[in-house]
Amino acid sequence: MLMPAEWEKQSSVLLAWPHNKEDWPGKFEPIPWVYGEIIRAITQTQRVRLVVRNDKERTKAKDVCERSGVSMKKLEMHIIPTNRIWLRDSGPIFVKVSGDEKQMLDWRFNAWAKYPNHKLDDKVPALFNQSLKLKRIEPVYKGKRVVLEGGSIDVNGKGTLLTTEECLLSKVQERNPGFKRDDYESVFEKYLGIRQIIWLGNGIVGDDTHGHVDDITRFVNPTTVVTVVEKDKKSDNHALLADNVKRLKAARDQSGKQLTVVELPMPKPVVFEGQVLPASYANFLITNDVVLVPTFNDPADRVALSVLAELFPKRDVVGIHAVDLVWGLGTIHCMSQQEPE
Repeated sequence: MLMPAEWEKQSSVLLAWPHNKEDWPGKFEPIPWVYGEIIRAITQTQRVRLVVRNDKERTKAKDVCERSGVSMKKLEMHIIPTNRIWLRDSGPIFVKVSGDEKQMLDWRFNAWAKYPNHKLDDKVPALFNQSLKLKRIEPVYKGKRVVLEGGSIDVNGKGTLLTTEECLLSKVQERNPGFKRDDYESVFEKYLGIRQIIWLGNGIVGDDTHGHVDDITRFVNPTTVVTVVEKDKKSDNHALLADNVKRLKAARDQSGKQLTVVELPMPKPVVFEGQVLPASYANFLITNDVVLVPTFNDPADRVALSVLAELFPKRDVVGIHAVDLVWGLGTIHCMSQQEPE
């Protein structure tokens, strides 16, 4: 059993239509149109499986998508009730077993050990599987179903995984009470086929999930990672991200080889109503033909897009305006989950 890398061939991208106005208080109106643009970009070349809560919401989503130029032949809607739309964390994680057999991992979801309204989201993978009809596994360790969010890990498809101590080992927003480093390493080995774990320290300031790795460091091929850095020494992110760079340069992959580490800039702080938001170029989504990158009306947008374009020469690298989207405390990678072929 092995979790494929995101750049490996995909069957679809899973998304859920935005509806919880509390996630974007006072700024919800543009969000469906941002989704329309994201779905349009993906459906130019591959399928999107879109979760909607009911027939009324399906009609709304269809209207926005049609008006946004979505390739409707590549859009497949599934009626599944949800609390929120962050499918990277509440949705299934797919693994490959011997040959090309694909299985679904249905981890427990508890809303980042922070919010009480998550019971509908916890049922999303099982309900999705009524259509996908895959073998569905609920990972268990020491008799308890394991909590794991897709945004807390990133893999190279060869047996190496990135995560952070802040997210998995801190007592703040503790996902699996009592779990220690070796417990997670055992779980990752058994269910994701991981042989090497690279533990980074902290995530970025403003991250509601308390340290998700998909806002800071990502594999872009089996031996290369991109990681965000903050040049402004006055920023709270400066020392945290510099420490992660040191850890990455000292790290080794599953074969004992050193990684190539490429730096991505951070945008200037994105602040709304006095709150620093988790704006990061690392929250990009890799699809079969396109890499979608959040942008923030910042001079660093151009630099980040250029860095990623060099790393993905066979894919179009497309910026998606995310100043409104990030008010929901997540952007493109957080809202999506890829389904391998």
